[in-house]
Formats: sequence, C-alpha cells, structure tokens
Amino acid sequence: MSFFISDAMAQTGGAPGDSLWGLLFPIGLIVILYFLMIRPQIKRQKEHKALVDGLSKGDEVITMGGIAGRVVDLGDSFAQVEVADKVVVKLRRQAVEAVLPKGSLKEL
Repeated sequence: MSFFISDAMAQTGGAPGDSLWGLLFPIGLIVILYFLMIRPQIKRQKEHKALVDGLSKGDEVITMGGIAGRVVDLGDSFAQVEVADKVVVKLRRQAVEAVLPKGSLKEL
C-alpha cells in the first residue's frame, strides 16, 4: 500500500467497431491530401513539360529568373535566349517559365 505506486487495473477491450473507424480516418486524410495537393502538382508538371517540349526558335519566353528574351537556338537540354542585341544567354530548357505571345518583347 504505497502512496507512490498505483495499483494496476485491467482495462476492458474496446468495442469491435472501433478498429474500422480508426482505420478509416487515416485513409480519408490520404485521399484528401491526394486530391488537394498531389494531383494538382502532377497536372502542373505535365503542362510545364508540354510547354518545354513545344519550344521552337523565335519563341519569346520568360525564364524562372524573370529574364525575357527570344529563343535563338535549341539543344536537347539547353536553349540559347537572346535578351538584348547580340547578348545571348544559355540556359536549361526547364528554366523557361512561360511562352509570350509574338511581339510582346517590343512592348517591354
């Protein structure tokens, strides 16, 4: 009969249906996570890949760094972009963020 040690009491088992609800909650969270975060990201990646694969000479682009220019030459993984008269920058094709409509560089 110590004051510092409590007596061990046997606990009763939970209801049989509790295990189903305990399993359903994490599965529901994973499904919500998929539709709110993973699926939209996969869609954006596919759109960006299509944009990069569709690049051609003469396209006016903006890079992820904010540089605007015209595509002069394309390689397998690199593109050369003319940002000013006789100033050519070589960058990865994946760094292209958007393709601008023709004539947009004249307005800038």
